[in-house]
Amino acid sequence: MPPVDPSAPAKLPQKRFFRQRAHANPFSDHRLEYPLTPAHMDWSKHYPELCSAAIPRDQQPKVEWADIGCGYGGLLIDLAPQYPDTLMLGMEIRTKVQEYVHRRIVAMREQNPGQYQNTSIIRMNAMKFLPNFFEKGQLSKMFFLFPDPHFKTRKHKARIVSNTLLAEYAYFVRPGGIIYTITDVRDLHEWMVEHLEAHPLFERMSKEEEDADPVVPFVYSSTEEGKKVERNKGDKFLALFRRIETPEE
Repeated sequence: MPPVDPSAPAKLPQKRFFRQRAHANPFSDHRLEYPLTPAHMDWSKHYPELCSAAIPRDQQPKVEWADIGCGYGGLLIDLAPQYPDTLMLGMEIRTKVQEYVHRRIVAMREQNPGQYQNTSIIRMNAMKFLPNFFEKGQLSKMFFLFPDPHFKTRKHKARIVSNTLLAEYAYFVRPGGIIYTITDVRDLHEWMVEHLEAHPLFERMSKEEEDADPVVPFVYSSTEEGKKVERNKGDKFLALFRRIETPEE
C-alpha cells in the first residue's frame, strides 16, 4: 500500500491497495493488543474529541453500538452522521481491512469537520476478547452483517453466533437492546435464528418491528457484501432479536 504523508491533506484510501482474503481464522494467533479490562481501555485514541484525556473518565460517553466483523466500514460510515451522539465501534480481524477503515475515518473527519468523531475501528478477534472492552449492559446494538458462513460442518464452531458466544452477547447487550443479523446464506440464517431463538435472553422481533426500525435500511445496503448481493440479485435474510429483561435486572 502507498505510504502516508502526514503533512498532506487527508484523502480517502483506495480499496484496491487494501484487499485481503474474505475471511480469517478466528482461532489463529493474530498478535492482537487489548486492555486487561474495560476500565483499562484508552478510548481517546479512537474518539479524540469525545473521549479526550481532558474529560474525566466518568463523564466520557461509552461505546453503545458494536459492528462485529465490520469489513470495509460501510455501516459505520453511513450511520455515524445519522447518530452523532452515539459512539459506535467496528471490530475487524483482518489487518489490511482494518487499516483501510481507519484511514477512511481519518479522512472523513478531516473532510467533514465536526463529523465522524463518534465512529472508530479496532483490529480485534471478537470471539475471544469482547470482555476486555465492554462492561455488562453497555451495548444497545450489536451487528452481525454477512458473517463468514463456515460451510463445512467441522467449522461450524467458528461461526460468530453460537451458544457459548450468545451468553457473552447477552451480558454485553442491555435489556431492550437489539442484535441485528443478516446474510445471503439461508443455512447460516437458519443457524443464527435457531440459536438466538433457543437462548432464554433473546426474543425475535416481529416483521412490523423490523420494518419500523430506522437502522434496518442501512443493515440491508450499507456494507460492501450487501451491495455485492444486490448486484448479483441475491437474497438477503434478516433477523432482529431483542434482549429480554430478567427479574434480577
